[in-house]
Amino acid sequence: MRLLSGSFRPVTALILRPLMAVMLAFTLAGCDTLSSLNPFGDDEPYKPEIKAAQPAEVLYNQGLALLNDSSFEAAAKRFGKLDREYPFSTWSKKALLMQTYAYYNARNYDETAIAGKRFMGLYPASEDAAYVAYMMANAYYNQIPDVARDQDRAEKALNSFREIVERWPKSEYANDARFKITVVQDQLAGREMDIGRYYLKRHNYTAAINRFRAVVSQYQRTNQTEEALARLAEAYLALGISNEAQTAAAVLGHNYPDSKWYHDTYALLQTKGLEPRESADSWMSKLFKSVGLG
Repeated sequence: MRLLSGSFRPVTALILRPLMAVMLAFTLAGCDTLSSLNPFGDDEPYKPEIKAAQPAEVLYNQGLALLNDSSFEAAAKRFGKLDREYPFSTWSKKALLMQTYAYYNARNYDETAIAGKRFMGLYPASEDAAYVAYMMANAYYNQIPDVARDQDRAEKALNSFREIVERWPKSEYANDARFKITVVQDQLAGREMDIGRYYLKRHNYTAAINRFRAVVSQYQRTNQTEEALARLAEAYLALGISNEAQTAAAVLGHNYPDSKWYHDTYALLQTKGLEPRESADSWMSKLFKSVGLG
């Protein structure tokens, strides 16, 4: 315990003193180096420059001018700047509307949807909401790929057009939305048919039936319904489920008596000694009666 008396000089103190001196020398040298790099003299201290924000009206008019020059991407960015610098203001609302419009005209459909969603989230009751929703729907619609590819954009377009018809049925966009709903539904039905035929060719009849049933159940007013009913009859017959095959043929003949698909299906049933006959218990009979097609 005597080693801890006041006369004791720790060894660490002897080591730290020269080390601190060396560090201090490096620190001072570093200060001299930084001072030599300072572009300002002793009488000219650095002062941060603060630029005043441009007035909202100026930014808006700049965006309009770019639109008039068909510089749509640049206009969209200008309106975006206005939205950022004056958020949640009347100018921001105008900027979001015009930004959506600019991106749509630039055919930048992904950004159209992003700007449109922001507008709809902030101003769902705006008098311009129907127009923004219409631009968003068309942005998805214009990106619909062929039936062999994923139909996510088609689903989004369908939901968007349905929203327009439901929320703004008397708007100037409603009729076009109704027409495009039928186009998109036919596209989605075509996708189901494409997959169903794939399974049918590989004798995976259950999987094929599920796809054809989706067409008949969800898209029964499209041009794909005739073939879907014929394919259902073919798949059910392959599985030995005669009553459903006969019902599919009967529903097909009742709704599309002059259809090529009906004549082919009728001939197919005859090869098995069968004929079209509707079963009241079949899901097809119930479905088509419920939608007024049976």
